[in-house]
Amino acid sequence: MNGFRLGSVLGFKIRLDFSWFVIFFLVLWSFTMAVFPAQMPGLGTAVYFIMGLSGALLFFASLVAHELSHSVVARLKGIPVEGITLFIFGGMAHTKMEAERPGDEFAIAGVGPLMSVVIAIVLGALAWLFATQGWSDPTAIVLQYVAFLNVLLAVFNLLPGFPLDGGRLFRAVVWKVTGDLTRATRVASAGGRWLGYLLVGIGLWLAFRGDVVGGLWLVFIGWFLRNAAAASYRQHLIRDVLDDVSARQTMTPVPVTVPADLPLAELMEDYFMRRRYISYPVEDGGAPIGIVTLNQAKEVPREEWGTRTVRDTMAPIDDALAVTPDTPMTTVLDKLRASPVQRLLVVQNGTLEGLITARDVAAWLEKMRSMER
Repeated sequence: MNGFRLGSVLGFKIRLDFSWFVIFFLVLWSFTMAVFPAQMPGLGTAVYFIMGLSGALLFFASLVAHELSHSVVARLKGIPVEGITLFIFGGMAHTKMEAERPGDEFAIAGVGPLMSVVIAIVLGALAWLFATQGWSDPTAIVLQYVAFLNVLLAVFNLLPGFPLDGGRLFRAVVWKVTGDLTRATRVASAGGRWLGYLLVGIGLWLAFRGDVVGGLWLVFIGWFLRNAAAASYRQHLIRDVLDDVSARQTMTPVPVTVPADLPLAELMEDYFMRRRYISYPVEDGGAPIGIVTLNQAKEVPREEWGTRTVRDTMAPIDDALAVTPDTPMTTVLDKLRASPVQRLLVVQNGTLEGLITARDVAAWLEKMRSMER
């Protein structure tokens, strides 16, 4: 998972994608300059800013709670969850595998909108309490509006377009009826693509009618949904194809290695400048001990290349950088995404067997597609 690490909740890592800051400040600006001044005119700029900031933070806390509900149920169903990432159009819980039964998929998907409805009820009740007791009208307005947004969030997520929660519910139903997860994913993804096109069309219509900002937002959301649906289906197909494949079948066997005590100057001159590779496994006495990349070497000041060695610069081998030849490719893909150097060493009994990069996986998939054609 990429982005800024925010912390952990219930053992799940929470990250903010850098695109999240764009939507956060847009929501803050909208709340402060338009929404709350329209609902409660006559207050000062500082009050509107505090209301806007409180509303934005409360809304994004609601998104975290929504994704946490998915993560908790997934964990209860035995599905490992890496964490949660908030990005420009919402949030996503990152699971290491898909549900194995349609009932599990239905439960995991359905709990998100249910959580949003529960949050809306709680916030609505608090807003009513504040309003009837006369404690704080601005607080009641903020709570009431965020409750309304959670209702919208639940309704939007229930639309039958994969990978929205409604699309996942739809996929679970089709999966249950047909018994074919790939077919169900294809049907639900098609629904997601067409829903995306519909939102784009509505957005363009609204823009031409004069609501330019609202229309453009629908266009962006629709286009994002369309791309997300297509990407989710491709990801499912890749996992399905690689389910019975091992690291041995996709790795580059017997890769070129470099000795650990090689000075960086010689590494740059004799390897990176004269060969086509941008990374090399590092060996010491015939045993693999790490990986060195061109980017790592470039971070070292040039005047230190004569005294610094590969050992001083490499990423040392550990569980995050190594797999065995028999490791399933679904596991390899997860480790590749998490690898700090986007590469993995294939090691068996202390001997280097091969190297795996994303390019190796893509090349293997292309060969499989060519054979099928």
